[in-house]
Amino acid sequence: MITRRDFLKVTGVAAAAAALTACGGSSSTASSTASSAAASAVAKLDKVKVAVPNDTTNEARALTLLEKNGFFKLKADAGLTATAKDIEENPLNVTVDEVEAAQVPNVLQDEDYAVINSNYAIPAGLDPTTDALAIEDGSSAYVNVLVCKDGNQEEPKIKALAAALQSQQVKDFMDENYKGAVVSAVENPTDGYDASVDYDALKGETITVAASPTPHAEILEVAKEILAAKDITLDIQVYNDYVVPNTVVDDGTVTANYFQHLPYLEDFNAQNGTHIVSISAVHVEPMGLYGGKQTTLDALSAK
Repeated sequence: MITRRDFLKVTGVAAAAAALTACGGSSSTASSTASSAAASAVAKLDKVKVAVPNDTTNEARALTLLEKNGFFKLKADAGLTATAKDIEENPLNVTVDEVEAAQVPNVLQDEDYAVINSNYAIPAGLDPTTDALAIEDGSSAYVNVLVCKDGNQEEPKIKALAAALQSQQVKDFMDENYKGAVVSAVENPTDGYDASVDYDALKGETITVAASPTPHAEILEVAKEILAAKDITLDIQVYNDYVVPNTVVDDGTVTANYFQHLPYLEDFNAQNGTHIVSISAVHVEPMGLYGGKQTTLDALSAK
């Protein structure tokens, strides 16, 4: 099992450990000038509406990104469970609308701004690298992980799937297709195979994995080809929510899942009494701040 401390070391984001206690991954703005311009401009509006994901860790993460961009100030002890109630200073009169994560792109047109997970932004036609007004930087602690039920970490099927996702082929696919919107967290990519696994014994076997449509299921298609070369079938089961992929792993219906970051997994286990563990870190999807009614941060000055 990868603990949060080990996780941060493995993914090269040990510096982000401090950020975890302050509501999540670090962020970068388009520029410090844009941030200060936004702050002074927002003050001219009666109110600013911002949509954020309503699940515990992603809401805290979104609020942190907004705080970094000068929208408000959170309580110092808000932590990974921060909600809109933890806004301590709100001189710009920001209203935070908490929305189910998959629906945030759908309400963007009705909001001044929205903070959207990349796996929902991309299928909605948003490019995190060009459309986001502000985005988390590469040191985000919210790295997406492959997980399985506790006790199954050494199962050959699990190890074979993990090895395939840690391949150079997968990294190249991310680089070529997402161009910075999805970034590999694997420091030393391999050929996709684990020397400790008896692949001959796995011939004809099927590995089931639950995943969100984008980018997880797309990335798994690359792993599927790697496993197919060893006569192993990868059955990718696509889900559009953040709950069922974990419950089907916990009850043994599927072998593994790949859709979430470690803080969300830890919170899910704590809230639901499940016993699911991280096997390996795979990629980072920087969360972005997007304009709805306001297309730029500076445009607020016209209101």
